[in-house]
Amino acid sequence: MLGELRKMKTELLSPVRYQLPLSDNLVDLNPLIGQEIKLTHTGNIVCVHCQRKTKKSFSQGFCYPCFKKLAQCDMCIMKPETCHYDQGTCREPQWGEEFCMQPHFVYLANSSGVKVGITRHTQIPTRWIDQGATQALPIFKVATRQLSGLVEVAIAQHVSDKTSWQKMLKSKADEVDLIAKRDELISLCEQELNSLRQQFGESALELLTDENIINIDFPIVTYPTKVKSFNFDKQAEVSGVLEGIKGQYLLLDSGVINIRKFTAYEVELTV
Repeated sequence: MLGELRKMKTELLSPVRYQLPLSDNLVDLNPLIGQEIKLTHTGNIVCVHCQRKTKKSFSQGFCYPCFKKLAQCDMCIMKPETCHYDQGTCREPQWGEEFCMQPHFVYLANSSGVKVGITRHTQIPTRWIDQGATQALPIFKVATRQLSGLVEVAIAQHVSDKTSWQKMLKSKADEVDLIAKRDELISLCEQELNSLRQQFGESALELLTDENIINIDFPIVTYPTKVKSFNFDKQAEVSGVLEGIKGQYLLLDSGVINIRKFTAYEVELTV
C-alpha cells in the first residue's frame, strides 16, 4: 500500500488502537504486531498544507514557504509563553483566534518520568498517547494557549517539561501518584500561580481537583533493550518484525521509527 504518511491515529482502548494513515487509506496496525513489515520511502515529500512536492520537510511536513508564513509553524507553538497575538504580530490572526485564544489544559503525564505539558481539550487523550505516557492527569484549565505556557514554565522549575524518548521506549514507567504530585507542585508554585491570577484574572486559571488519573496501556510484546532510530532521509527502506507501538513510534526488532517525524513522506507499506 502506497501513500503519504500522517501521524498515527489512536483510540484509547486497552491496549491503544493504532491506525497508520497513508494518504486516504487507514491501516490497522495492532493486528500486524508479530509480523514482518517493510516501509519504503519513494523519495517524494508532499507539503501537508499546499500539496507541493518539496525536497525537504520543515516542522513535520511543510515546505519551506509554508513553514515561513504559517502561524502553526511559528516558534510560539513550541514555546506558547512567547505568544505575540496580543501585540498584533500573529502571522495569521484568524488562525490564532481559533487555535491559541481558546481554553487549554495543563497536565501531568508519566512517560519517561513525571512531566508537565499543555494541550487543547480536543487533543485529550491523543496528546498523552502520542507522548507515550502510561498515566496522565489534567491539573489546570486556562483561558488561552499563552497562559497555559506561562503555567507550564512555572511548574517546569520543579519537574521536566520534556520526554526522554529513548527511556520511554525501553520500558513502562513506574507508577506515580499524580494527584499527590499535583498537590505538591501547586504548593511549590503558589507564588507564581497567584501572580498569574492577578495578571489575567481569577477566572482565567481554574484548578482541576475532580479529575481522575487516566491509565494508558500500549500494544507492546517486547521492549527494545537498545534504541536504534531509523531515518528515511538516510535510509529509504526500514524493515523488521513489528514488536510494539508506543507514542508515535513503531518498535521493530531491528530498530524504531518515529512516524510523526516523517509526516508528508510518501511511503510504501509491505507486510
